[in-house]
Amino acid sequence: MRSTHASLAATLAVAAAAAALAPAAAAAQNKPAMEKCYGVALAGKNDCKAGAGTSCAGTSKVNYQGNAWKLVKAGTCIAIKTPKGSGSLTPKA
Repeated sequence: MRSTHASLAATLAVAAAAAALAPAAAAAQNKPAMEKCYGVALAGKNDCKAGAGTSCAGTSKVNYQGNAWKLVKAGTCIAIKTPKGSGSLTPKA
């Protein structure tokens, strides 16, 4: 009788854990693919490294800095227009 209760408890625990993780897995699958887009971030709003002398997010010094990137939905980068031109999939000089 005890092993039956232990098996039942283990089964319920596994089922509860799977149910708790299911929404997180579904959310990850529903996220659109993203890509780095250079030259579109406003000053201090880049997602990560913005060239020499910077370390990570929020370190770009000027609007549309060519070596600062922002994550955008895949396939949209080069269609983004800024006062300094379009977004780029590679760092701009």
